[in-house]
Amino acid sequence: MAKRPKQEKVLKKSQAPAKATPRLVAPQVSPWFNSDWLWGLILVLAVLLVYSPVGWAGYIWDDDSVVTANPCIVGPLGLKEIWTTSAADICPLVLTTFWLEHALWGLAPLPYHLVNILLHGACAVALWRVLLGLRVPGAWLGAALWALHPVEVESVAWITEMKNTESGLFFLLSIFFYVRWLKARDLDGQAANGWNYGLTLLFAALAMASKSSTVILPVVLILCAWWIEGRWQWRNLARVAPIFLMSIAAGVVTLWTQGVAVATAHDPQGVRTWPQRLATAGDAVWFYLGKLLWPHPLIFIYPRWQIEARSWFSYLPLLAVIFVLFILWLKRESWSRPCFFMFAYFLAALFPVLGLVDGSFWRYSLVGDHFQYLASMGPLALAGAGMARFSDWAISSKPWLQSALCGGLLLVLGGLSWHRTWVYQNLETLWTDTLPQNPNCWQGHNNFGMVLLQKQQLDEAIAQFQKTLEINPDFAAAHNNLGMVLVHKGQLDDAIAQFRKASEMDPNYAEAHNNLATALALNGHINEAIIQFQEALRLKPDFTAAQNNLAKAQAMARQASGSK
Repeated sequence: MAKRPKQEKVLKKSQAPAKATPRLVAPQVSPWFNSDWLWGLILVLAVLLVYSPVGWAGYIWDDDSVVTANPCIVGPLGLKEIWTTSAADICPLVLTTFWLEHALWGLAPLPYHLVNILLHGACAVALWRVLLGLRVPGAWLGAALWALHPVEVESVAWITEMKNTESGLFFLLSIFFYVRWLKARDLDGQAANGWNYGLTLLFAALAMASKSSTVILPVVLILCAWWIEGRWQWRNLARVAPIFLMSIAAGVVTLWTQGVAVATAHDPQGVRTWPQRLATAGDAVWFYLGKLLWPHPLIFIYPRWQIEARSWFSYLPLLAVIFVLFILWLKRESWSRPCFFMFAYFLAALFPVLGLVDGSFWRYSLVGDHFQYLASMGPLALAGAGMARFSDWAISSKPWLQSALCGGLLLVLGGLSWHRTWVYQNLETLWTDTLPQNPNCWQGHNNFGMVLLQKQQLDEAIAQFQKTLEINPDFAAAHNNLGMVLVHKGQLDDAIAQFRKASEMDPNYAEAHNNLATALALNGHINEAIIQFQEALRLKPDFTAAQNNLAKAQAMARQASGSK
């Protein structure tokens, strides 16, 4: 558990009776052991130990599009495109960090993993200091519970999700300096240290540039002000007005870069009505709380449940969320004040990821562990505070037992996280863990099929792609991938049929047109192949493979015409 304040120790020493001999003076190591930096170091070292399996980990899903095959990271594009085009996605600052990492150590995965782990450790220390600033009991324990909880593994062991760890650090630093600014105002009654407010704005901007889901920061700052001042004040809106403007700008940029409506309009898996979205949001809140309380099973892609919007029963979870929040607000002057604070924070932090606005991930699942990286801080901090209060009441005379119980809990959580980290070693370990728990994960079957194709296990790969199409017949990528396997088996006619289906389902699928052209060329249909290569280049002008293939096909056509 966290150390007691130094002031309390000094007071106790001053009240203690004088000792007759110097042998009973407290050892000199005690102040060192109880120093703040040491407890912060323990947090970071615990995180490093728990996530040590990443030393053998590589890249997994989406790491190619975000890092290893991202033209803004590996070329020919760069920083200019990251900050001025839709390539920014929702995280231009994170992509800039990846660009810098690539310049320093290329594509070796270990340094990327280490940076992500260190960022998570820094987040844990920052959370501890924020909780101390908010005078939350058991602040260190709450931060440790969060740092070592298995739900966070997805964000820490997955390189792509450095979006969470980097934005989380800036998010917490913004809160930290805002709390310091508010407390300085309380002390002098008038002016406060302007540097604290300036740093609040700076880190808020950095957080939103790292990941747009941090747009909820102004709401969180208002909650912190309410917690510190003990009452609602309208002036708190004015205090965070600049950050509200940042949030609006970040939200607009996100909608532009993601092209949400265009990305999901052609996919029936992504179409949901507003009643379905509302009902899903209520389910998701309780799902995330349940995973914090009992983190089993954890699945990379959870089964995507169906919502019956015409049934009133589907809205009970959302009504329960509203009812609980209302009751906690009514009792806010008594026992429920910390519960309201943490529950309101939890809901605010989850709001951008509850599926009210479409995103690509919702095609596969309505929930994901990485979505609650920030939100989980609230309930786990409350759990740490509750444990600290209870142990002080029940076993205050046995500090060794308090430490043993808390240490045991942290060891259990750390062990579960260590074990979970091994799932993220590579694509094969990821999908072989996911599919038995979610057999209808069509994206998982498709991606596992690609793993088998790379290992030249062609029949097994065909079975995976066929399973994908059995679950989601409209998935163009699976038709394309199945066609590639059939090319490897020499079944060109069947492969051409699959490539045609893929290009018909998604006319903008440049890779499918290129693969169709390749299969046609191999089957002797050179002129038709040239047309398909040209179509691929029309859709994707910088498609190097299609450029090379087109040149070869045109040469073959000229050679054939010359021989005649």
